[in-house]
Amino acid sequence: MYNAKYIIPGILFFLALIFVPVGYNMGKSFDVKPELPKDQKDCIEDAQVMRDKHMQILNDWRNSAVRDGENIYVNSKGKKYVKSLTNTCLGCHKDKAKFCDRCHDTVGVNPYCFDCHNITPNQKSPIPPAQNGEEGGH
Repeated sequence: MYNAKYIIPGILFFLALIFVPVGYNMGKSFDVKPELPKDQKDCIEDAQVMRDKHMQILNDWRNSAVRDGENIYVNSKGKKYVKSLTNTCLGCHKDKAKFCDRCHDTVGVNPYCFDCHNITPNQKSPIPPAQNGEEGGH
């Protein structure tokens, strides 16, 4: 092999560079404790479902509300909620910085939800939560 004295160290350096982030985060867990609402016991789904699939649920809500005009979400227990990030979700989770941002910052994601749903850091939810089963807009 020509120039093996340069190629082999170069390959090793490249592999080390690729695996540094993996090694750095290995064994770490991102167990973030967001501040939960004190006056609410139930969310639209169980806590584990919300941890795992909240973004998928919000995307489904947006698509079905905007494209199909379906504004009511029926959870796994049969309870109805208005499909609205601002009214339903932020109606209970009033402080975005202590709930949404705490997790998103820890795991290094920047969701585009708040490009449209403008909540300033000191602002609480702009609209009171919708009552269970009421028709309402996004």
